[in-house]
Amino acid sequence: MKYISTRGEAPPVPFLETLLAGLAPDGGLYLPQAYPQISQETIAGFAGKPYADVAEAIIAPFLTEEIETQALREMIAAVYKNFRHPAVVPLTQLDSNLFVLELFHGPTLAFKDLAMQLLAKLIDHVLAARCERATIIGATSGDTGAAAIEAFAGLPHVDVFILYPHGRVSDVQRRQMTTVEAQNIHTIALEGTFDDAQACVKTMFNHKALRDELNLCGVNSINFARILFQTVYYFTSAAVLGGPHRKISFAVPTGNFGDIFAGWMAKHMGLPIDRLVIATNSNDILTRTLASGQHRMQTVQPTQSPSMDIQVSSNFERLLFESYGRDASTVRRLMAGLRQSQGFSIEPGPLKTIRAEFDAFSVTEAETKQEIAQSWQEARYLTDPHTAVGISAARRTRPNASASPLVVLGTAHPGKFPDAIARATGIRPDLPGHLAGLSKRKERFTILPNNQNEIERFIRARATRAAKRAAS
Repeated sequence: MKYISTRGEAPPVPFLETLLAGLAPDGGLYLPQAYPQISQETIAGFAGKPYADVAEAIIAPFLTEEIETQALREMIAAVYKNFRHPAVVPLTQLDSNLFVLELFHGPTLAFKDLAMQLLAKLIDHVLAARCERATIIGATSGDTGAAAIEAFAGLPHVDVFILYPHGRVSDVQRRQMTTVEAQNIHTIALEGTFDDAQACVKTMFNHKALRDELNLCGVNSINFARILFQTVYYFTSAAVLGGPHRKISFAVPTGNFGDIFAGWMAKHMGLPIDRLVIATNSNDILTRTLASGQHRMQTVQPTQSPSMDIQVSSNFERLLFESYGRDASTVRRLMAGLRQSQGFSIEPGPLKTIRAEFDAFSVTEAETKQEIAQSWQEARYLTDPHTAVGISAARRTRPNASASPLVVLGTAHPGKFPDAIARATGIRPDLPGHLAGLSKRKERFTILPNNQNEIERFIRARATRAAKRAAS
């Protein structure tokens, strides 16, 4: 199988090239030329199977034997045996046909672990086989950076640089990034927003000389492998709830659109999904887009759900590509409009296509706090602010208790956001034992201005020194 760019000006490449590249050389995002189909019989057979077995069944068709079957199986097994719950992603019922899929039982307590842990294993495997070294660069609004640092720390073939918005992540999120002592890890506190950090990373990938010099590799959800690995839990949860014999809907707290696009992919691979519900916080560009057809950036507002404080929703480009019938020239035009005038308009036909599969709701700060309190009062369930956004949107989507199951993706452990939980419930949740003492660990990070040249100088100097150490 080959992978093509949403902007149509890069040659098709095999899976392993998308894995290492992240972003296509024309600035677009990779997608498969066609989506492998998972039969209804196979989906029904996922019920009761170990998560690792389902992951292999979903992922293997996309690799088309680029990695030997046994090696892939061993990597998947090694990754998911380290999650704290035997089901890896257990379901919890909150109300009639309303469920939370807990995706936070990995090492950094966020859903990003489910994809990032496997991504690191695969990248390290490929680099070792090729006797190569890579420079991992990522931007984070909180959880991606911690997941990447945890997954890649100490690996011999990579140096890792993570940019996060200074002062705009929770204390736990920051400390999970800045207290790791591995020498190949570098954290940059950017004086700006997540959108600024993401733009900086994209610019570096479009800087061909720098990209080639440092062998840049991206781990944000612009990397197709991240999206692919996240499709797995849509299949496992649907199978538990009776799929494929009945449809399941999903409500997804989202900012960068990667996690919910994984659900769209699962549907187009054969999983019977009814509705995909986009749940945004006050930074509601996606909700406004579906309501009006106008995709217009506004100023980022800091919220208690910081991982969703985003106005440039990178993976929405993938949905645009599909909704416009894979017309890359139109995607190039729309992305140029976003860059030049901070927005674009979606034509009636593609907008109708998007609305046929997606709903979207924006949840205010007050509503988020109210949902945290309500989930505790009614179900004795502590939910982090991001998941609370998803639950609030879900309640608006499906007020009818007799409707088909609606699953909210639980994206983070409540202990990562103790202040928000305490304000809503009076309870201050603890972190799991493996993170005990996090607040007392020494931090290492560098504050840099939102200046592309200065950031590139910082990375080039440290990655070059690391490469020389490895070679000596």
